[in-house]
Amino acid sequence: MKITADTGSCVASGQCVLLAPGTFDQDEETGTVVLLAEEPAPGEEDAVRQAELTCPAAAIRLTGA
Repeated sequence: MKITADTGSCVASGQCVLLAPGTFDQDEETGTVVLLAEEPAPGEEDAVRQAELTCPAAAIRLTGA
């Protein structure tokens, strides 16, 4: 599973960080998503899938999931 995050469309809701804090973070100034790794942190695969589904801006994309 490979993760991409579009910071241009991110609305800084923070749902991804709440669901998978080992994979996502938020920029301290803008609040937009910061991708910590291109693959889910160990044990966060299901949480990353949920983050993709719940992102209100559809800024998170998974390939090979």
